[in-house]
Amino acid sequence: MDSQQLLNVSNNLLLCGFILLLIAIVPLGLSVKSNKTLFGKLGIVITYAAFILQLGYFITRWVAVKHAPVSNMFEFVTFFGIMLIGGFILIYHLYKQVIVGLFVIPISLIIIGYGSAFSSEVSPLVPSLISNWLTIHVITVAISSAILSISFATGIMYLLKVLDVTKKSISTRSLEFVLYCLVVVIGFVGASTVFSFAMEPVTIAYKDVQGNESTVIYEMYPLIVTENHDQVGLLTISNKIDAAKLNSIAWAFIVGTVLYIVLRLITRKSISMLLKPLTKRVNANLMDEISYRAVVIGFPLFALGGLLFAMIWAQIAWGRFWGWDPKEVWALITFLFYAAMLHLRLSKSWEGEKTAWMTIIGFGIIIFNQVFVNLVIAGLHSYA
Repeated sequence: MDSQQLLNVSNNLLLCGFILLLIAIVPLGLSVKSNKTLFGKLGIVITYAAFILQLGYFITRWVAVKHAPVSNMFEFVTFFGIMLIGGFILIYHLYKQVIVGLFVIPISLIIIGYGSAFSSEVSPLVPSLISNWLTIHVITVAISSAILSISFATGIMYLLKVLDVTKKSISTRSLEFVLYCLVVVIGFVGASTVFSFAMEPVTIAYKDVQGNESTVIYEMYPLIVTENHDQVGLLTISNKIDAAKLNSIAWAFIVGTVLYIVLRLITRKSISMLLKPLTKRVNANLMDEISYRAVVIGFPLFALGGLLFAMIWAQIAWGRFWGWDPKEVWALITFLFYAAMLHLRLSKSWEGEKTAWMTIIGFGIIIFNQVFVNLVIAGLHSYA
């Protein structure tokens, strides 16, 4: 079997795993309403099968591309989403809480769907990535970030359980905003999928910061552009800003906001109110404990992968252990945030709602570091 055939098999395994995760949501959801354990067990079995297929995708793609498939945004984000399922399976074995999967799986699907918006084409590694440390560093970061992200799901569950979402307060509005942001990501996935089928990529010529003629490819209809000869786009901005990436963000918020408004109009309820009944049988204290345990497991792994292994690789690739590259800075911020979270919980007894909000902030930092810093902020990691 040649490389292209292996890639086809790999993509099919990923798709089948994605579909199985969608199916798994049904019995997991029914288990919340039923006293029978059959639905929960069925949901877990389907989740296991999906995870095995996803691991099959990862292994076959690894064989096809001849290096760990975590070298670009499609591969890394997809692997991150897969490891989120792996993290849930780990937590399930520790606590036997099926309900956690009902919140983790949709988040994983959103992340994998987001990853599919990037090109899955195989391209040669840049010289600095040709190293075994690509496997060691990036895979460890993805696994640790996924385990830390489990605490985000259980933090959301805790807040839905303890907050009276029918009343307007800073906490309930903040929770609704977090859920709205997830809808925005769904909007981005939907918009990118529709445009990929309905529109050919648009190439726009413009002058870069140095005044040189350059081109940029728009995968989505260009609303935001830099000044160009064809006068394409609705809003023209400075060439110091990446207009194509900002255009994608604009479409995500446009489609996500429309989707959110339509959902509100149809149901006459906020997303928090829609999800609240799912936490009827949730033990808030247990969710708080799971959030803490996920951080306890994920934090040392992140310290290894995100800092120690990264510094060793940086010394090999660039001749220095630390260089204040944006990616390095945000890895340090992530490490310090979770270190502070553990310190406050152990020394100041920050439990319950405080821990839940910190897990949400921590997840925001992870996503900012793994997505925004890679795509928008120029640095040595911009090729990712």
